[in-house]
Amino acid sequence: MKAERLGLAGALIGIALTFAAASVPARADPASDRRAVIVTYADIAQAVYSDSLVTARALRSAIDALVAQPSESALNASRRAWLAARVPYQQSEAYRFGNAIVDAWEGRVNAWPLDEGLIDYVGGGYGADSDENPLYTANVIGNGKVTHAGETVDADPITAQTLRSLQEIGGVEANVATGYHAIEFLLWGQDLNGTGPGAGNRPWTDYARGSACTNGNCERRGQYLEVAAQLLVDDLGWMAGQWTIDGAARRKLLEGDPAAGLAAMLTGLGSLSYGELAGERIKLGLMLHDPEEEHDCFSDNTHNSHFYNIIGMRNVWTGSYVRVDGSEVKGASLEALTAGIDPAAARDLTDKMAITIEKATQLKRRAETVEAYDQMIGEGNTEGNAVVMALVDALTDQTRAIERVVTALGLDTIAFEGSDSLDSPDNIFRK
Repeated sequence: MKAERLGLAGALIGIALTFAAASVPARADPASDRRAVIVTYADIAQAVYSDSLVTARALRSAIDALVAQPSESALNASRRAWLAARVPYQQSEAYRFGNAIVDAWEGRVNAWPLDEGLIDYVGGGYGADSDENPLYTANVIGNGKVTHAGETVDADPITAQTLRSLQEIGGVEANVATGYHAIEFLLWGQDLNGTGPGAGNRPWTDYARGSACTNGNCERRGQYLEVAAQLLVDDLGWMAGQWTIDGAARRKLLEGDPAAGLAAMLTGLGSLSYGELAGERIKLGLMLHDPEEEHDCFSDNTHNSHFYNIIGMRNVWTGSYVRVDGSEVKGASLEALTAGIDPAAARDLTDKMAITIEKATQLKRRAETVEAYDQMIGEGNTEGNAVVMALVDALTDQTRAIERVVTALGLDTIAFEGSDSLDSPDNIFRK
């Protein structure tokens, strides 16, 4: 499995390094090209969400095969399918913060971190309760009914309605019942290694029949996994539809003021680059040296999640996306548009983004050849910490370059998402 991932990584790193060496395109006419840039942006969104849907369907098929005939090879096939599904989806996150329709939907498919005790059995010092979450160890798979605030959720059988009703139940964001990370937990189980080597190691027998079943409730566990996989397909299908020719997300951008469309693009780039990725997903976990703060924490796939977020930002900037089938979606770019107005600002962001990709590539290679991401952020790991912090610094510098593009395009009212870990780090230790 590792060798297969390295092969895919090598191809994409090659793409990244080609981008780093490229020159800024010839100047574009800003008056005529703004709408064309937004069309490309929408075309890439349609492609990346469609690719996410295709890979989610492949994941669902692998899960169906696992539940039908449980085995170690079937579990490993499902894990590989999950890892493959993350590649296009993580590239879509550059669309999140600038488009309300995406941001309102995102929690269904990519909410994290999660209190996994809501879903299934837990151990390894997880604890029995939480002051913040009454359903911290509700264990839906082990219990046919879940009671909260005087209301009972019927979880026998486990249905789509069951999981929808449990998602963020009680207003607790850590009550994640659907999406990639719920599925990840059910495929890998808890990572009980802290900042030591190793990912989650759920046995395939957690899905076995009869006396071979381990940890109880194997049939219900399979039921939950299949329902969650189908919901992921449904949710991604819905979002892919929002970017078709008649889709609501595309129409909102193309029927509105082009300046608003450019603002959406840059808001997505700046907020993902700074507050979300550099701050909440990377710097916070590094400050706390806490593996619970890593994004793909059960599978030890966090390095790839970060890498493909960064590739996704490059896609928006350059107006180019390589699909999972190897074909390319390409059109008028924000990079060329900016170069037609302020060549220095365009070059600055192109250069800073190349540095970010370089630092992300270094982190990715280390994770695949030296130690996992959760080990890199461990306390006392000076070298690993430095590799992670170098990416935070590159993302922060990249954000300053994005701000320069915002100014060049006359969109100064844009505000990016922030993070206490970057803006007020002392507050992190007061909480």
